[in-house]
Amino acid sequence: MFSRLKGIGLFGIDSYPIDIEADVSTGLPAFDIVGLPDTAVKESRDRVRSAIKNSGLKFPMGRITVNLAPADRKKEGSVYDLPVLLAILKASGQLKAELEDSIAVGEVSLDGKIRAVNGIIAIAITARQNGIKNIFVPVQNAAEAAIIEGINIYGVDSVTELLQHLNGSRLIEKTENRKIDEKRLIDFPDFSDVKGQIIPKKALEVAAAGGHNILLIGPPGAGKSMLAKRLPGILPEMTFEESIEATKIHSVAGTLNKNHPLITERPFRSPHHTVSVAGVAGGGTVPKPGEISLAHNGVLFLDELPEFKRDVMEALRQPLEDGKVTISRVAGSLTYPSSIMLVAAMNPCPCGFFGHPTKQCICSQNAVHKYLNRISGPMLDRLDLHVEVPPVDYAALSAETKEESSAQIRERVNKARKIQTERYKGTGITCNARLTPAMLKKYCIMTDEAKKYLELSFERLGMSARAYDRILKVSRTVADLAGHEKIEKNDIFSAISFRSLDRKYWS
Repeated sequence: MFSRLKGIGLFGIDSYPIDIEADVSTGLPAFDIVGLPDTAVKESRDRVRSAIKNSGLKFPMGRITVNLAPADRKKEGSVYDLPVLLAILKASGQLKAELEDSIAVGEVSLDGKIRAVNGIIAIAITARQNGIKNIFVPVQNAAEAAIIEGINIYGVDSVTELLQHLNGSRLIEKTENRKIDEKRLIDFPDFSDVKGQIIPKKALEVAAAGGHNILLIGPPGAGKSMLAKRLPGILPEMTFEESIEATKIHSVAGTLNKNHPLITERPFRSPHHTVSVAGVAGGGTVPKPGEISLAHNGVLFLDELPEFKRDVMEALRQPLEDGKVTISRVAGSLTYPSSIMLVAAMNPCPCGFFGHPTKQCICSQNAVHKYLNRISGPMLDRLDLHVEVPPVDYAALSAETKEESSAQIRERVNKARKIQTERYKGTGITCNARLTPAMLKKYCIMTDEAKKYLELSFERLGMSARAYDRILKVSRTVADLAGHEKIEKNDIFSAISFRSLDRKYWS
């Protein structure tokens, strides 16, 4: 006998409709799965056989062939266990229910329990797009799948429970769609804890408002990491579309919080400087997302930037420009989105006190030069803001004045980001940092005075074309924060002042 069920295949964060075909015929007992399965899919034969027997059902004797079509696409993971099991039961006549508008996803254990799998939200989105009305998922994944509206989600604990539902003897209650929780789930450190550092705080506000990359450079103990770790508290609110994009990536990586499966706070990733290229960009036989993709729509913080391996830093260059990272392996090529804010912090020399107002640097000129040159020119060029974080004096630390809170700064950031959302509606651009060179002329309109000042600065400072573009983008953000429709001279001045350290340290 023959049966065919609908299913959804998963490769990276890409999911696609498949057919699960099962044929049970007479002959010597055999169980084959074809359709370019990986090891995990091939091993499902033993899991499915034991699960059927231990659920009180009869495993058919004879030749069993299961085909996962299309046969030219690699199938990986354990998401196919449950649909393969149902296809065999249907082909052997033990399952009578029609499943034309339903799919099932999940890994089965030897005793018939259904275990959670990764990538459920991507599968649910594709299922809805292909007209599927019902999706049966492991009960641990039900809350995650229920984020997607327009499809019935059923959380299933075991094969027996699923069969009882399909036969109508004991129905499973549908999982209600989840709404976005507008309360902040993470209690971020507050900017009110930071004494002094007016210019670095302003720079981080500009970076947050426009989605710009930023480099913080200063001596040990000046507060670089302290400032960076407070950045998530002022980042603009995520749109639903951004939340779904980030959630898909973390779902595939298996890093979602079971109690809060929808990511509503912008990710903040801070890998150690010993991380490998594969750890940052992604990798593996079937490539998994790396830190740069896990930070999509959020922040990637690299503390002690020169301590990262050169190849790791260079691997960031193309994703920072393109907003995506493509990984090619024998199994296939995968593209993960990587629209991020890169925040980097570093000391100005190995001892950390080069240029310090009171402490003497013990490094030789050659050592300082060698340390700074671990950051390549092209990498430095991709950082929109270069900000010095000076040491804080005793008067500032002991002052009783109340510093501005993250909530106050975030209010201005949200206001500026809303201006950008309205301006770029329908273009696919979400913030000033994502503007393409072709769009700069249309959206970065300057006053005559601003044009003259930028022209003079360009010639005197010997800027590159990329530096020119990035100064325009930053000045557009400064103007948005100030409520200027056109970019004014002071906006250009601020953007250039936030990008002058390369001439101080790297000249």
